[in-house]
Amino acid sequence: QGQLMESGGASVQAGGSLRLSCSASGATINSNYITWFRQAPGKEREGVAAILSAAVGGSTYYADSVKGRFTISRDNTKNMVYLQMNNLQPVDTAMYYCAADKTKNWYLPLSPRDYKFWGQGTQVTVSS
Repeated sequence: QGQLMESGGASVQAGGSLRLSCSASGATINSNYITWFRQAPGKEREGVAAILSAAVGGSTYYADSVKGRFTISRDNTKNMVYLQMNNLQPVDTAMYYCAADKTKNWYLPLSPRDYKFWGQGTQVTVSS
């Protein structure tokens, strides 16, 4: 049974940085994709960054809105996936979730559809 748990959310000022962590259960860390999503109040959940399993190349994918500011990485020895967020802006304020094991539509890693496992989320608030 896949389990994911996010941590690291906080309140920061614009221009600041945070590192979010996603702890994955033993089998889940080897999922085809592990992806960070975010959802702001009143908005749809959007994909932020995805990372492929190391077994299939470990490629990363980013939403245009975070390219150059956010970096996704993984440490399989610790069963962890990280999201380093730099130069945070108020528009980045949202609940951040990690998800794993995309069951279909693999060519759309940043679509929230078809992910089997989800964490409970961690709140990021950026003030101006």
